[in-house]
Amino acid sequence: MLEAIRRTVTFLREKHVLHKLGVVASVAVIAVACWMLYHKLRNVDTARVLNFIAETEPRLIALSALSVAAGYFTLTFYDWFAVRMIGRRDVPYRINALAAFTSYSIGHNVGASVFTGGAVRYRIYSAWNLSAVDVAKIVFLAGLTFWLGNLAVLGMGIAFHPDAASAIDQVPPWINRILACIVLAGLVGYVIWVWIKPRSVGRGPWSVMLPGGPLTLLQITIGIVDLGFCALAMYMLVPGEPDVGFVVVAVVFVSATLLGFASHSPGGLGVFDAAMLVGLDMMDQEKLLAGMLLFRVLYYLAPFFISVMLLTFRELIVGARSKKVESAAAEAPSGANRPMNDHRGSGVG
Repeated sequence: MLEAIRRTVTFLREKHVLHKLGVVASVAVIAVACWMLYHKLRNVDTARVLNFIAETEPRLIALSALSVAAGYFTLTFYDWFAVRMIGRRDVPYRINALAAFTSYSIGHNVGASVFTGGAVRYRIYSAWNLSAVDVAKIVFLAGLTFWLGNLAVLGMGIAFHPDAASAIDQVPPWINRILACIVLAGLVGYVIWVWIKPRSVGRGPWSVMLPGGPLTLLQITIGIVDLGFCALAMYMLVPGEPDVGFVVVAVVFVSATLLGFASHSPGGLGVFDAAMLVGLDMMDQEKLLAGMLLFRVLYYLAPFFISVMLLTFRELIVGARSKKVESAAAEAPSGANRPMNDHRGSGVG
């Protein structure tokens, strides 16, 4: 059975069917989201939205910003975990944090985060003699942490409050609850599978050893904490009336985030917003839109600006040090030159 599945996937990949299906799915998601946004926003009063933004309590904005910061801090452990899983414990946490923060914040805004984030990671990790294959493994393991956390949050949230998901997918709550239980059962099965004995995926140099049972639980915990802080940041900014509760907002938020991720649009633009407006339809749409715009500033634009500044600052330092090394090498006596292309310990990665 597994061999038949592997052959089918290989055939579809060779014929580029999977890529074409992915493009079609992305276009379809974006088209549906645009249609929904049009119907949701055609009667929105822009002046009221701006007024609601201005009236938002500074305390709530500050709490939301702190939650975003906590979420990005937790997100740095995606890379910390992945780098250690491929056996590179010599790479310090500060490099993991820089790579994770900049790759995710830039990937979120530019879109196609697997490729854009991977390029940023390679630029940083290559200074520590990590190859493109190593970076690909890091991206895979970090993505695994992301998806395990998402599935855990969605599974538990929908099982507890299936109506929240029904608002988005228009599926009866009892079906959503069954699907959530299936997802949770699948997660438990996966943990047991990797707990029994060491597992790996891929072949040759692309082979990746999967985390064992205890480490997989750590992965799931990291993902849950990250998403919990992000959902809390959104919860601080949505209208207080009606008070639907944190779980409902979290389920809608994670569902909207995954739809935006699947669309590959920059920042999930249009798709995330449409899903949030539909999922929280019981709220005043103009107040909700005001909260969503504030969230975009805090979660997308501010980290993106900081990341660009950090990378620019890093490149200036690396460039200055390279020129200094080249000048010293040129002035040194013949035969005294020695390679100095290892940036480890330089403080910039």
